[in-house]
Amino acid sequence: MAGNNQHYFGPSTRFISLLLVLLLHIIHYAKSDLQLNYYSESCPRAEEIIKEQVNKLYHKHGNTAVSWIRNLFHDCMVKSCDASILLDTTKEQKSEKTSQRNFGMRNFKYIEIIKEALENECPNAVSCADIVALSARDGIVMLGGPQIEMKTGRRDSKDSYLAEVENFIPNHNDSMSLVLSRFKSVGVDAQGTVALLGAHTVGRVHCVNIVHRLYPTVDPTLDPNYANYLKTRCPNPQPDPKAVEYARNDHVTPMVWDNLYYKNIMSNKGLLIVDQQLVSDPTTYPFVQKFAADNSYFNNQFAKALIILSENNPLIGDQGEIRKVCRHVNKL
Repeated sequence: MAGNNQHYFGPSTRFISLLLVLLLHIIHYAKSDLQLNYYSESCPRAEEIIKEQVNKLYHKHGNTAVSWIRNLFHDCMVKSCDASILLDTTKEQKSEKTSQRNFGMRNFKYIEIIKEALENECPNAVSCADIVALSARDGIVMLGGPQIEMKTGRRDSKDSYLAEVENFIPNHNDSMSLVLSRFKSVGVDAQGTVALLGAHTVGRVHCVNIVHRLYPTVDPTLDPNYANYLKTRCPNPQPDPKAVEYARNDHVTPMVWDNLYYKNIMSNKGLLIVDQQLVSDPTTYPFVQKFAADNSYFNNQFAKALIILSENNPLIGDQGEIRKVCRHVNKL
């Protein structure tokens, strides 16, 4: 009987052990993946602290809200939402900030203020990558945009990806087919791409990126009166990149999140070539019409697309690290 019992229980024991291993793997994966309220135990006030700091910084420096949004776009489009955009240049690697595709990005120092507040509350708990994501989410609300539920649990990259930036971030004068393919590579479809470009409803563009539409002759796709206005903002055909010379994306409500951007480009009042192409391209124009007609629909589609972008290939589990300071990797 003893032999029979051993023969009977052996395979069952091995089967149970296998189930336990699989269960542990599933549990580990679930804990490692992005999720809502990821910091509920490790730092319960994390999202509240970020929101408080975004609010304070917005009331001191209103343009920070636009910077937060741009941070997310330029970070998440390049390989992963991993805060690689925040890393400074070192002897080992050059920063993504030095790329022309990241020209004009600023206010990185205020990310450190948010990070310091979190470190004071919960040391080594909240990643810079999640600060990038959540500050963008809260910045959109400060400008009057939609409330977006965003998952957390991202970890921070130990590397910059300067060499990869131009392969992932579309340029303002790229063809629409290339722009659409870049966004498609991170899971965002054509409608989502048109919605995400609606972020141009706030903020500003440096004259360096506009003057080729004004000089030596005006781009015929620009409304003539609007072109004359832009010439008052950008009077020099060769503006100094270091000078503060710019035009607002939307000079009527430049710091209000609304669908006026789409109405503007339908009236040939888009600043960038990529803006105008949304109207001239038959794939994207129907979505421009929908968003121009319905602000709520625009907000809903923007929120969906931003969630997809914000969850692009995050570092999770044991990947990467939680940086102590966002501008450089942790010291060994």
